[in-house]
Amino acid sequence: MTPLFTPYTLNNGVVIKNRLVVAPMSHYSSNPDSTLSEQERRFIANRGQNMGLFITAATLVADGGKAGFGQPYAIDDSHLESLTQTAQILQNQGTKAILQLHHGGMHAIAELNGKDKISASTDLATGTRSATVDEIQGLIHAFANATDLAIRAGFDGMEIHGANAFVIQQFFSREFNHRTDEWGGSLENRLRLPLAIVDAVAKVREQHGKPEFIIGYRFSPEEAGDKGLTMADTFDLIDALVEKPLQYLHISLWDFYSKARRGADTNKTRIEQIHAHINGRLPLIGVGNLLTGKAIEQAFATGFCEFLALGKAVMLNPNIATLLQEQRYDDIESVFDPKKPDCYGYPDLLWQYNCAGVNWFPPVKS
Repeated sequence: MTPLFTPYTLNNGVVIKNRLVVAPMSHYSSNPDSTLSEQERRFIANRGQNMGLFITAATLVADGGKAGFGQPYAIDDSHLESLTQTAQILQNQGTKAILQLHHGGMHAIAELNGKDKISASTDLATGTRSATVDEIQGLIHAFANATDLAIRAGFDGMEIHGANAFVIQQFFSREFNHRTDEWGGSLENRLRLPLAIVDAVAKVREQHGKPEFIIGYRFSPEEAGDKGLTMADTFDLIDALVEKPLQYLHISLWDFYSKARRGADTNKTRIEQIHAHINGRLPLIGVGNLLTGKAIEQAFATGFCEFLALGKAVMLNPNIATLLQEQRYDDIESVFDPKKPDCYGYPDLLWQYNCAGVNWFPPVKS
């Protein structure tokens, strides 16, 4: 396991103590005003020990984009105290605190939002309308404003959530973006929103005089649908992102070893081809349903990523990094046991979802 616990120096000079990352996980438990709840506090308070980075749950940047119950907010100063507490809870465990920033776009939940749902284009099935140019500029400003809040709250960095078919990916994808203005159509136009958001948050960092503040970007490599993103599209996105002042890229994968479907070698995994395409220009965070010590070790040994993010393993084992560091593989839990309600420190709704066997949660013990 030694390679997992070697430091890495980012291109802005910040040293990350090891290669383990807490993946962003929804807690479904923020207070009604979207500030940090006691259940959230308990869940994040003991999972960062011996982790290099801790990426928070997707945090909303603007009204109208809420995509889940109990989602935290970074919209205005009323959220600053809560954000500050979150950063301190993570940093007190010795990990770098990274705030993931998010907007659901067409996948926002209408019942949870008091505004129209907007995205790149109108979608009658989801009740979404095409954003005006002023609203697009508002989205860019919202990510910049949330970055300002993150810096003022003391976070070590932020991650732009450009994955999982949320609003940023909706603008990049031909499947969702049918615009004919400067925000759609050509590759250059479809890249306009992702790159404008990167530029805007980087400008905020510069204005604060905080070159040590980390900026990352999460992306999904492929989509379904005739016009959905292909690996070739993602290579284009990567080529544009590596020219920006980012510190890392973060791939979103259900399975670490999933193979490419379109636009690349279908006999090879997505992550190995993406890592090869990046070619050392930025470090890559890998992820993908790794639940045992052996699986984690083998995934990192492939050399397909510089960092490895763990989600389900962290849910089941709050001290997973310590177990890995001490090579206590037999002590690592890989299935969820509903008969151990005091074992995991889950918020109530998270517990209910896992007991119900929702497929993006850890497998349930039979």
